[in-house]
Amino acid sequence: MKGDGFMIYVAAYCRVSTDSDDQANSFESQQRFFKDYIDRNPDWELVEIYADKGLTGTSTKKRKDFNRMIADAKLGKFTFIITKEVSRFARNTVDTLQYTRELKQRNIGVYFMVDNINTLDPDAELRLTIMASIAQEESRKTSERVKWGQKRRMEAGVVFGRDMLGYDVHDGKLFVNEEGAEIVRLIFHKFAEEKKGTYTIARELREAGYKTITGNAVWTNTVILKAIRNEKYCGDLIQKKTITPDYLTHSKKYNKGEEEMVILRNHHEPIISRELWNKAQDELDRRSPSQEIKNKHSNRYALSGKIFCGSCGNHFVSRTKKRKDGSRYKAWRCYEAAQHGLPKEDAAGNHIGCDINCQIRDEDFMLAIQEAVKALEFDKKKLIKDLTEILETALKIGEEKPVDEAEIKKRLEIIKSKDERLLDLYLSEDLTKEDYRRKKADYEAEITKLQAELANINKQKAFTPNTKNIAAEIKAHITDVVLGNKKDETFYKNIVDKIIVHSRNEIDIFFDLLPYELKIILRSCGSIPNTTSLPPIKNDDAEKNSIRLAEISVFERCCKYGTSLQQSNTRTNEQSEKTVGINLYA
Repeated sequence: MKGDGFMIYVAAYCRVSTDSDDQANSFESQQRFFKDYIDRNPDWELVEIYADKGLTGTSTKKRKDFNRMIADAKLGKFTFIITKEVSRFARNTVDTLQYTRELKQRNIGVYFMVDNINTLDPDAELRLTIMASIAQEESRKTSERVKWGQKRRMEAGVVFGRDMLGYDVHDGKLFVNEEGAEIVRLIFHKFAEEKKGTYTIARELREAGYKTITGNAVWTNTVILKAIRNEKYCGDLIQKKTITPDYLTHSKKYNKGEEEMVILRNHHEPIISRELWNKAQDELDRRSPSQEIKNKHSNRYALSGKIFCGSCGNHFVSRTKKRKDGSRYKAWRCYEAAQHGLPKEDAAGNHIGCDINCQIRDEDFMLAIQEAVKALEFDKKKLIKDLTEILETALKIGEEKPVDEAEIKKRLEIIKSKDERLLDLYLSEDLTKEDYRRKKADYEAEITKLQAELANINKQKAFTPNTKNIAAEIKAHITDVVLGNKKDETFYKNIVDKIIVHSRNEIDIFFDLLPYELKIILRSCGSIPNTTSLPPIKNDDAEKNSIRLAEISVFERCCKYGTSLQQSNTRTNEQSEKTVGINLYA
């Protein structure tokens, strides 16, 4: 026994930030201070000094020794805790009150030396609330100052981050690491020039024994993709890609426009040329890898899922082809023919392959559709009129939709007021911690929603004066597309029901022109641009609500677009007709 009185078992808690320049507040000096302080009191016996070193912030979740101290207190290892000040215990008002209340219920007091607050005293909670609120506000101000300072340094070109493949970071500057830079150049060359995929590049780097930034040879497609998307390799610097919106939790999230990014062009020595960088980004856009994985190519192109083989019934699939001059184009081919070639039997006696083993360019399909639209005999003026009325109605709804901006602002002020009163209700113990957090989340969600509605109203205000110009532009575009004067893949995607390919020289295009309740079939492989509408052909075998307008055939393989129009002796359904020569070649 140190003294004759009743012995009190005491624990001490200290926390020191790594950026502290005050030697009196250093980790070691605080430990010595608490030992000396407790030893001077004859009725106190030190159980343990709990210390979190190098941790900053406002939440207690990541402070291991703090949480261990609370757990030991609940086990009865000590009955009193001393700490220097409220801001060292917790900078979050809710956390401070929560833990001191829990400890007080177990007759465990906390003494804040600088603030001279003993939580076992009757008026302690009022004083503690004031001091904790001050500490929390100071933490908020500190966070804002730090963020402001960081942004100013970012704008000055200081790099925040660690070493990366191809670059070393020293004193806020990027320096080329030639060993890593060589790998970066290799990645971009393989992707942009050799057109290799990220999986293939990763495999080739693994097989060649190249090391990643971590020193191993574990290359993945994700690592390759991140490198290709990293703007630093062409000399640019973009910072604030992630932000910390809540100074209490310090949780990070991707910056999706909440805060302005810091973008500096030509900031440092590039590893690759901007031309190669742009080429790689274009290749990324063309491949659209995330969309490919998600949709399995089903929605990448206007005609995806709409072209069928007239022989075996399989879908046509697209492949990117390369011409002799190096340019690339997309061609469609029957899936069965692409997999197995011409018809034959496999080892098991199954019939495989397809006799329609031709390839048709995407641009030829588009031209055929455009010319078919010109040839269609239906009330195009009525279609244009109806589409224009729908457009004008939609724009008018956007203009005239009654939105009570004042009511939304009033509601927003009410919710904000309730949100501000929550802490008072919690401190007065009218709300439990769970109710406080639940209501806090509800109010914040409602505030976010109302603020979004106000932002949308402001956007509508900015949009309204331009509706007439927008309507005129869209109407002109609709007119050109419907009349066949302009190609529009989105329009074609919506009006083309399906295309059946019988050969390179013969395709059926089915147009879905609902709500006109008329499905029109154009048996066609194209038409020259300047021809007049072709006369409809009677067809007793046509489907209900369908009209076969014309049969157009290829009469000469070397025929070019728009170079020939002649009368053909071809007879279909006992009718003679005009035919147009057009070459669909890949």
